[in-house]
Amino acid sequence: LAEYHPTRTETAMLERLAPEIARHIGAGAALIEYGSGASRKIRALLEALRAPAAYVPIDISRQHLEMAAMRLAYDYPALPIAPVAGDYTAPLDLPVPAGARPVIFFPGSTIGNLAPDDAVALLAQAAGRVGPRGLMLVGVDLKKDPVILHRAYTDRRGVTADFNLNLLDRINRELDGNFRRAEFRHHAFYDAGAGRIEMHRVSVVAQRATAAGQGFEFRARGTIRTENYYEC
Repeated sequence: LAEYHPTRTETAMLERLAPEIARHIGAGAALIEYGSGASRKIRALLEALRAPAAYVPIDISRQHLEMAAMRLAYDYPALPIAPVAGDYTAPLDLPVPAGARPVIFFPGSTIGNLAPDDAVALLAQAAGRVGPRGLMLVGVDLKKDPVILHRAYTDRRGVTADFNLNLLDRINRELDGNFRRAEFRHHAFYDAGAGRIEMHRVSVVAQRATAAGQGFEFRARGTIRTENYYEC
């Protein structure tokens, strides 16, 4: 999206800084990517690294993970690729080759979706996962003009709104809910004191909904907070 700055900014930074990052990492590293998605950003590092030992992408969606791994395997036939379907915040058995230096790659400023205490816990878990020889490369968004942030999360095409409203569809489909999506609106705003963007589903009418056998009452303009995005 034209308004969403983190993706294009981080991609450009990786392309520019990949040789320097590769020098710090060294040869024979095993790259472990948290929330790998389409595995696009990792390519800049793979091009710069010397003799990487393995690439271990972790993603919750097995189907997308396997498709991305197949595309990478075609482009990097000499690179061992071992996809892991799962939640990177949970204990996982990672197929890292013995003797390889483990390097966690966590781009996209996804860590900004975690509350500060949760982010600290994730970093501590990552440190335990890679050990004293390991490294972690994390993408984080810096504080900036709130207008830029507001535009990024209230884009003109309504993609972010659809992304968040889709949570109601998922609740209905997977938790036997009866939320009426048409009676909720997307609302995002910047909380300067907390240093975060908040995204809410706003009920446009007083209503009652159920999910997983529980009832929920909403007053008109009552909200469900669906996402936080912290800056550093």
